[in-house]
Amino acid sequence: MADPLNQQHVRPVAFAIAAHADDIEFMMGGTLALLADRGWETHYMTVANGYVGSTTHRMEEIVQLRADEARAGAESLGAVWHPSVVNDIEIVYSVDLVRRITAVLREVRPSVILTQAPDDYMDDHIETSRVTASAAFNRNMPNFQSTPPVPAYLDDVTVYHAQPHGLHDMLRRLVYPGLYVDTASVQDRKREALSRHRTQAQWLDDTQGFGSFTAEMDEVARTVGRQSRRYDVAEGWRRHSHIGFGTAGADPLAEALSDVSFIDEDYERGLTAHPYTREDRSGR
Repeated sequence: MADPLNQQHVRPVAFAIAAHADDIEFMMGGTLALLADRGWETHYMTVANGYVGSTTHRMEEIVQLRADEARAGAESLGAVWHPSVVNDIEIVYSVDLVRRITAVLREVRPSVILTQAPDDYMDDHIETSRVTASAAFNRNMPNFQSTPPVPAYLDDVTVYHAQPHGLHDMLRRLVYPGLYVDTASVQDRKREALSRHRTQAQWLDDTQGFGSFTAEMDEVARTVGRQSRRYDVAEGWRRHSHIGFGTAGADPLAEALSDVSFIDEDYERGLTAHPYTREDRSGR
């Protein structure tokens, strides 16, 4: 009988977890679609249900509409949709929320997790990044009770953080990724997935004068492409520390997408360089 803590998937699994409707499409959707095209099982979840995101719909209506739109967006990207677990503005780091996200991860058992930047412009994104990383860390602890209870799993997991929205951190500093993924072949699918979020588009236009958020998504992808100095459009990723998650040096996303990605060696060298002298302090 197989050990329930160490069961292996027939094919590799990736899980994209973000705070709100459209966050995955904007910053992660191309990478998720490329993995699906390569035979990965992919999953999609927005943590918040979007209940404040309307000037015209009642709470119950907008929550259902957002769920339907997110499900359609996930389908466009070839991913399995998972329902939201909290209200908007209630993504706050807590043991309760970590338990709930841990349960979802234990059910799905991903080897790659795509989530938001730890230095994004707003708290919901930052807290989603924190909660997701904590849940991934706790995935293999049988004595940590998830909500609902789901058995732990021991497989390695690698967490990747997307670029912050606007590509700058909360102190306005431009953020460069360590891994660039060429999304040109799936950019149309990103647009299709994003177009499903009609109530989000209306909300952004009503409250922020946002206009076309499809055009904004394309401009973000072009900017990341320019950062890469290699691609026309791209998504960028920073890899979380392996400690407590898996094997040192493991980089399954780069390996899976080796034909459409590259690792920025300047970024990698910068991880161990002194911030003033740029001297390598890694001991190598």
